Order: sequence, then C-alpha cells, then structure tokens
Amino acid sequence: MNGTLYIIATPIGNLNDITFRAIETLKTVDIILAEDICHSKRLLNHYDITTSMYTFHEHNERCKTPDIINKLLKGKHFALISDAGTPLISDPGHVLVIEAKKVGINVSPIPGSNAMISAISVSGIASNKFSFFGFLPSKQSARLKVIQSIVNINEMAIFYESPNRILSCAQDLQTVLGNERIVCFAKELTKLFETIKTNTLPQLIDYLQADNTHQKGEFVILISAAKKNNEVSGEEMLNKVLPILLIEMGAAKAARLVAKMTGFDKRYCYQRAIEL
Repeated sequence: MNGTLYIIATPIGNLNDITFRAIETLKTVDIILAEDICHSKRLLNHYDITTSMYTFHEHNERCKTPDIINKLLKGKHFALISDAGTPLISDPGHVLVIEAKKVGINVSPIPGSNAMISAISVSGIASNKFSFFGFLPSKQSARLKVIQSIVNINEMAIFYESPNRILSCAQDLQTVLGNERIVCFAKELTKLFETIKTNTLPQLIDYLQADNTHQKGEFVILISAAKKNNEVSGEEMLNKVLPILLIEMGAAKAARLVAKMTGFDKRYCYQRAIEL
C-alpha cells in the first residue's frame, strides 16, 4: 500500500501552539521534510521527536520530489512542515503535493497555526471577504503595481512583508491608497514581542519611524476594503505614482506601466511624464 503525505502545521512562535495529533504524527512517520533542519530541531527536541529529517525547500523541491514519490509509493509515510505555520502558504511543497495526487498518494492535512488567519482574528478589520497576495515584490515599481490592483476591491487585502522593507512598503501603500484606509500591522505573533497595530497609514508610518525596533519582525499587513466614496480615480493615481516611477526608469517605460495601472492611453501618460 502507498504511504501518506501529511501536511502538518507547526507553531508560528509559541511552541505550545501545536496539536496533539501533529506531535503524534511527527513521531510516527518515517521521514519529516523540513525547510531548515536546524530551525525545526528546536521544535522536535522540545517534544522529544526523533524522526529522521530531510531538507526540503524551494531550491531542491523539484529534484527531491521524484525520490520522495517513489518512497511514498513503497509505503513510506512522510510529514511536510515549514519553518513556521501551515505549509504551502508562501512556502514550498506545491510541486510535491501535485505529483503525489497524480499517482494516487493520499495527502492529508493536520491543521494548526497560520499567521494570516491569526492576524485576521485580532485586526479589528471586517473580514467576511478577503484576498491573500503573499509577499509584495521587492522592486518598488512592481510593488506599486500590485498595490494599485487592490485600490478599489471591496474586500480585505492581506500581504506578508519582511522587516527590511516594511517602511518603504508602508510609504508606497500611502502613496497609492491615501490616508483614510484602515490598516493593521501584525508582527511577531504569539512571540514575546507580539505587536498588533490597527490605524491609518500616516499613524502606522509614524509608529515605524519612531523607533527602528518597531520595524523588526515578520509582518502581516491587513488592509480594509475600499469604500465607494474612497475610490481613487485614475487621474489621482497617475499624479501619485508617475513621479515615483520616473525616479527608477525612463519616461517611456514609466508611461507604459502607469497606463496599465490607470487604464489611460499610454501616449497621454507619456506626455504627462515628459512634462514633469
């Protein structure tokens, strides 16, 4: 009989945030697939789990998947964990799960902690509908384009962001979304320095700039749905974003990009660009 591939959620900070079933499964499977073995050892040692581990991350997922599938077909049981939280949410594992399903291997979830869901529950922002966008692009022009795509959506938008980009990200959010949108910054969830701040972007930027330590930690960003009377017009968007794009690139390229953002004719956007 085939083995089972278990997708196991692990704590996002506090080691006690793990289910009994997850601990039991990690102890009884044949192999644990972990992004960073040294990082995961702390959790396994805490619960006296001695199961063998294989390194499994975005750089080796494709080359290791065939061997893992072969072992699963021979009856071996595997557990996939990420460094923290629920695997496959901005983490590796997608290729393995697809290939396992193709050959009829049972893939079973063992639910638990997740930073995004935890942040939603404490944000104070309406969450009956939401979209998750993962990590924002590191390049500013690409980041602005993604932010522009959520300007008028009528549901919560959620991103992850790293400490080294959180301030520039917040400033770009303000540039595109304006000052009225309610936003939550949740960082270090379940850890010693857990912080949840829900406010307008000017207030949140002031918080980040007040102390460099406020920028440390992995952030979940939750943005309230657009209200009809807060929708940003294409002309307002052009006036805000075009000068920023011109710092990074020539007028022609900036015009093409802002035309996609606003829906304006690129010739009109180019004329505006050369006038700045």
